[in-house]
Amino acid sequence: MWRIGTPVVVLLSGTLFVVSAQSSEGTDLRPGRYDDLAGLVAAEAERYEELADQVVALNDEVADLGSQVEDDTVRRAQAEVERLRDPAGLVERTGPGVQVTLSDAPDAVIDAVPDDIEKKLLVVHQQDIQAVVNALWKGGAEAVTIAGQRIISTTGIKCEGNQVLLQGLPYPQPYVIEGVGDPGSLTSAIAEDPYLQVYREQADDPDIAVGWDLDLEDEVTAPAYDGLLGLSFARPLR
Repeated sequence: MWRIGTPVVVLLSGTLFVVSAQSSEGTDLRPGRYDDLAGLVAAEAERYEELADQVVALNDEVADLGSQVEDDTVRRAQAEVERLRDPAGLVERTGPGVQVTLSDAPDAVIDAVPDDIEKKLLVVHQQDIQAVVNALWKGGAEAVTIAGQRIISTTGIKCEGNQVLLQGLPYPQPYVIEGVGDPGSLTSAIAEDPYLQVYREQADDPDIAVGWDLDLEDEVTAPAYDGLLGLSFARPLR
């Protein structure tokens, strides 16, 4: 029996090797874990930029085709879209405002802390950035940017290592956050925010010294949002 079984097993194994080679086309069917976080972020950022370029081209094509349609319903829809472009963040805004800069503590301070848990207080986190953005909105900001990128209702702020991802692109610290609006109202909203009060206390503590800087600006420019506009949402079960 084994004299028959052995050749059959060898034949089947050879067949599987051939199928695997053809399927993989010379690549590893089960690659190892991707441990290079910086490389992964860079690859995702490049992919995002490619998609963004495609979206811009497609939107231009849609706008061109739509302008050629002679239909009252289409024209009303186009007028409504144009009306909503500004509130949606698709129109550049310029005016007086404020600039807030958040940064990690100096290297000397970070190196002096032996406990990794305590070191978390010495670096900027996504919730710190989000707190500033929320305070600016609460203060009546007409537009907000982070690292020069326009923030809209669907913008996600996510930490990846020592960088923050905005709309798929990585940005290192220091994080410059700007808001267009009445400087008095914006600074009051920042001053009254409980979370930012704690942050500023830690910034004044020489043992923490996380970076905080607030400047009033005569002119802040928030460029029009040019990222992806796709929405994901849940539907209720029926």
